[in-house]
Amino acid sequence: MEKLVFIVDDEKAISKLLTYWVKDKWKYRVEVFDKGDDVLRRLSAGPDIVLLDIMLPDINGVEVLKKIKQFDENIPVIMLSAQGSVEVAIEAIRQGAFDYFPKPIDTQRLEPAIKNAIKNYDLHKELRLMKENAKKEFSFDNIISADKKMQDVFKLVTKVLDNDITVLIHGESGTGKELIARAIHYNGIRKEKPFVIVNCASIPRELLESELFGHEKGAFTGAYQRKIGKFELAKDGTIFLDEIGDLQMSLQAKILRVIQQKELERVGGSETIKTDVRIISATNVDLKNAVEKKEFREDLFYRLNSFPITLPPLRERRSDILVLVDHFVEVFNNKLNKNIKGFTKRALKLIYEYDWPGNIRELENTIERCIILSESNMIDIEELPTHIKMTAGNPSISINGPIFSDDAQIIPFDKLKEEAIRHALKVTNGNIVEASKKLQIGRATFYRFLEKYKITTNEF
Repeated sequence: MEKLVFIVDDEKAISKLLTYWVKDKWKYRVEVFDKGDDVLRRLSAGPDIVLLDIMLPDINGVEVLKKIKQFDENIPVIMLSAQGSVEVAIEAIRQGAFDYFPKPIDTQRLEPAIKNAIKNYDLHKELRLMKENAKKEFSFDNIISADKKMQDVFKLVTKVLDNDITVLIHGESGTGKELIARAIHYNGIRKEKPFVIVNCASIPRELLESELFGHEKGAFTGAYQRKIGKFELAKDGTIFLDEIGDLQMSLQAKILRVIQQKELERVGGSETIKTDVRIISATNVDLKNAVEKKEFREDLFYRLNSFPITLPPLRERRSDILVLVDHFVEVFNNKLNKNIKGFTKRALKLIYEYDWPGNIRELENTIERCIILSESNMIDIEELPTHIKMTAGNPSISINGPIFSDDAQIIPFDKLKEEAIRHALKVTNGNIVEASKKLQIGRATFYRFLEKYKITTNEF
C-alpha cells in the first residue's frame, strides 16, 4: 500500500509544488491541509509522515508538532519554514522534528529525507507490533494449566509485576521457567523495554564474562572490536539469567556488584558503566545446598532469592498432562499442516502414567514426534517413544523405581545405554553439558557414546 504523506502549508503555491513532487513524481498518497487544527483532527487516518509549515494562520507549527508527538511520538515530522534561522531549526529538532528544511525547498534533499523518515517509522511500527504480540503470547491466558499448584504460582507472579524485586524461579528442566520469566516482564512495568536471555550453562565459561559484561577491543586474543554485553543490551529492561547455578564464583561477584551498585565494567576496560536492569534468574539445582558446599556465594543467593517462585514438575500436576496434550496437538497440526484428531485411549493412558522427567519440554517434543510419524488421524501406542512404552504402562520398569524385576523382558545392555543417551538429550533439549550431568558421566565419555551410536544433537 502506498505511504500517506500529510502536507500542511497555507501557501497555495508551496502546497501545489509539494503535491507535484510527492504525489506525481515520488508516487506517495497525499492529503493537503492549510490549518493546524485540521491536520490534528485527521491524525487517526495514520499518516506515514507530515510535512509541516511553521507559520500557519490558526496555530504555530511548533505547537502542532508537539500535539502530533502527543498523539504518536514516532510519527516523523519534517518542518518547513521561510524564516530559515538556526534558532528555528534547533527549536524544531528539540521538539522532536525528524528534519528541518528552509524555503525554498531543495526537493533533491527532501526526497531521501522522506524515504529515511518513513523507513524509520516502519521500523518503529514493526517493533511496536512485535511487543504487542509478545505481550499477548506471554499473557497468563496463554500459559496452559488447570492445576491448583500452577494457579498458586500465577498468584505469586502477579505480586511482582508492579515492582522491580529480584525473582528466582526454581524448577526442574522443562517446567517452563523461561515462560514465567517472560510473563513477568511482558506484563510488568518494564514491558516496553528489552528482555534479554542468558543461559549460563550453554555458554563456555571462558566466554560467559564477555557475553554478560562485554569487552573492549584487544581485551584478549580474538577481541577485534568492542562488544556490548547482555547487561548493557538489557538497559532499563529485564535480563533473565537461566541456570544461574552454573555460574562460576568470579562472575558471581561481578553480578553482585551490578545488583548492589548498578554498575559494571567491560572485560579489558576501565570505564564504569551505569546500568538499570531487572534481574530474573532460574535454576534447576538446590542453590542452598550449593551455598553450604561453598560453590555459590551466600550474599548473591540471598540477593537473587528475594522473591522465590517454585514451579512444580509435571508428574506433580498430572491434571495438566492431558490439557497440554490437546494444546500441543493443535499447535503442531498448524505447524506441520496435519489434521490429527488426538491420541487413542490406550496411548493417552501411557502418556498420563509416564513420569515425564523432562517435564513440559519433553512432552512437547514427544507430541511433535508422534504427529510427524503418524499416518492416520489418531495416534496409537506404536508412535510413542520406546522409553514411554517401556516405563509408563509397565510396573516392572519405572523411571523412579527399579528397572528390572524377575520377569522383566531382557533388553540388550547396549540398547539400554543408547536409549539412556537419547532420552537424556530429549529431556535437556539437546544440551550435552546438562545431559551428561544428569546421567552422571563425564563429557568425554558422553561424546564417545554419541559417536558410537551415531547420535547428533540436531535430532533434538
